[in-house]
Amino acid sequence: MSWVVNRVRQLRDFGQKVWVDDLRRGMLSGGELTRLIEDDGICGVTSNPAILQKALAEDGSYQGEIRKLQASGATAQQVYESLAMQDVRAAADELHRVFRNSDGYDGFVSLEVSPKLAFDTVGTIAEAQRLWRLLDRANVMIKVPATREGLPAVRQLVSDGIPVNVTLLFGEPRYREVVEAFMAGLEQRKSAGLPLHGIVSVASLFVSRIDTLVDRQLRKISEPDGNQRAIALLGKAGVEVARFAYQVYKEVTASARWAALAAHGARPQRLLWASTSAKDPAYSDVKYVDELIGRDSITTVPLSTLAAYRDHGKPSPTLETDPYEMATFPADLLKLGIDLERVSEQLEAEGIEKFASSMETLLAGLAHDR
Repeated sequence: MSWVVNRVRQLRDFGQKVWVDDLRRGMLSGGELTRLIEDDGICGVTSNPAILQKALAEDGSYQGEIRKLQASGATAQQVYESLAMQDVRAAADELHRVFRNSDGYDGFVSLEVSPKLAFDTVGTIAEAQRLWRLLDRANVMIKVPATREGLPAVRQLVSDGIPVNVTLLFGEPRYREVVEAFMAGLEQRKSAGLPLHGIVSVASLFVSRIDTLVDRQLRKISEPDGNQRAIALLGKAGVEVARFAYQVYKEVTASARWAALAAHGARPQRLLWASTSAKDPAYSDVKYVDELIGRDSITTVPLSTLAAYRDHGKPSPTLETDPYEMATFPADLLKLGIDLERVSEQLEAEGIEKFASSMETLLAGLAHDR
């Protein structure tokens, strides 16, 4: 009998955990999530309105429940919430043994607040608290966008003891602000005499979207005369921004301020690599997994990327390689007129708009079905 190495499981050898960026009823009822946990060591799941929208289009098992909810007079928003919450609760129950065996550090499922609240601090806090109460599972994370208005919400929710997935991150400066909000929330909780040990949070940086925008700008620069400096930088921005963020993570967790929190049981807010499917067919379909493998990080992958990695991934500790690139990359881009901070701001605005559009499309479809 031949022994086949599971490349996905090998990522754990380098301190990295793997989440699946997909959630649908068929994954739960058909035992697929169970197999992913047992065979690949998957220890988390994330979802969003776009994922549910796709699931409703492809998975017929929702239709009976949708018709029943609509017949009862439920609004499109209520139908969406009922479907999403049932899936999240079921996934959380499936992952609960991972949560238990990791002392509450892994085994999470995340669900986001409405993207319509991305610029509403008070509304985000109230919605996150409401969803947390309704879901009623210790291993559920509430997604909050990393907008300026989202940062005070992150601080308050961490102080409240609610696990938070800070999402739609696109740059190192905003990541520093996210870390500050997380630590301030822990300090606020500590001042109130509340325990820190069970507080878990991740910061989700959307990697391939950075390349999509920067590469488009680099190609415009290179087209007239084949600018070699621009061509040489293609496909590097997403990975380098992630590596900048990881250095911030290491800097923070080595600080005296963090040591004071850790002494009271605090656990660091891990970086999670999101948007890891390669959007450019010229790049390897496992590029954003292979190039960002490192301790205390999480990679979240769609099922297609997971299958590709299982087949031909190359696990090795790559997160801290290429120190020259890290030292010079932002300046090299700036010489060509590309400012990573402006890239981050544009991607944040586009990300909020895309999430809001997905939600509107989903709700419109549920209303139309009525």
